Amino acid sequence: MARPFITCLFFLLSFIFITPSNAASYNVVSYGAKSGGRIDSTSAFLKAWAAACRSTTAATMYVPKGSFLVKAAVFKGPCKKKIMIRIDGTIVAPDYRSMGNSGYWILFIKVDRVSIFGGTLDAKGSAYWACRRSGKSCPVGARSITFNWASDIVVSGLTSINSQLSHLVINSCKNVAVRNVKIIAPDQSPNTDGIHVQGSTGVTITGSTIGTGDDCISIGPGTRNLWMEHVKCGPGHGISIGSLGKDKNEDGVQNVTVANSVFVGSDNGVRIKTWARASNSFVTNVVFRNLIMTRVQYPIIVDQNYCPNNQGCPNQSSGVKVSQVTYKNIKGTSRSQAAMVFNCSSSNPCRGIRLQDINLTYMNKAATSTCNYVKGTRSGVVVPKSCV
Repeated sequence: MARPFITCLFFLLSFIFITPSNAASYNVVSYGAKSGGRIDSTSAFLKAWAAACRSTTAATMYVPKGSFLVKAAVFKGPCKKKIMIRIDGTIVAPDYRSMGNSGYWILFIKVDRVSIFGGTLDAKGSAYWACRRSGKSCPVGARSITFNWASDIVVSGLTSINSQLSHLVINSCKNVAVRNVKIIAPDQSPNTDGIHVQGSTGVTITGSTIGTGDDCISIGPGTRNLWMEHVKCGPGHGISIGSLGKDKNEDGVQNVTVANSVFVGSDNGVRIKTWARASNSFVTNVVFRNLIMTRVQYPIIVDQNYCPNNQGCPNQSSGVKVSQVTYKNIKGTSRSQAAMVFNCSSSNPCRGIRLQDINLTYMNKAATSTCNYVKGTRSGVVVPKSCV
């Protein structure tokens, strides 16, 4: 994806979200929200949203300083005008048992021209993780903030703490800018992906710090034109395309860039993961460049043999086609001797893999690379010695 596209997008979004001085303002406290984090303020938040949504001028929904308890809530569109949600306080989740099995905590559906600035979401996920570890019957869990079928969205300066599951989900959206967010969960917290993108186009993620128990950023089927830059990842499972190919008829992923980012102590750096089963999905036109790896278990990895518990993969071969993937100027240290792993599909070998200026070491000595069913080229200095 060309950088000028991103620059134009940021200018466009900045223009869209300039809120005029005569914008209507709706303070959740005015609708009955109580600070302190103990009294249910869900109704007040929904009433403030409804007022902002039907406003005939640009509107601001305001969450002042303090701690506000909000249960599972759906903020529906479409709305008449653009809406800015300014959060100076903290929104806290209730006990996980009262969240039900909807799968969400804060959900935006069919909204456009909505921006969220600042604030903290505290999902208090530790009790839910403990329930899962205990083997007891637990609810399905909740993603902290989700956008479904939304467009022209900005999320800026938001902090998300201890989500039960994924922190921020962008599903079936267009033109979403995520910038300067901070996402925090313990490295052993299960399924707490930082940001999950799927079925969306024109998403940018910049200037963000993500440390979780799962992928820092996970990229699902149908993702196009995704740009990630100046991201700090770790702990976590890295930035992952996939897993893809679970279903036979599944959309692919294309035009993805990860640039100028750092990975510290993560299990993976940049990863492509696909199921070892028949699928017509694909991954193409991907660029990983200008990346620093520090004590990363597998800095570069393609795994096309994903099959949990060895079930549902009759031929142990992935139908997902991986092609035109560039790794450029990636440097740092690996926690495993195999710093580069290309474990591609026997029936659909990786093609067009390009390695340029790679320098990855293992405990101050030479690392290794592993290749299965991969075709490509290398240029510049490539360490460890490339098997591509």
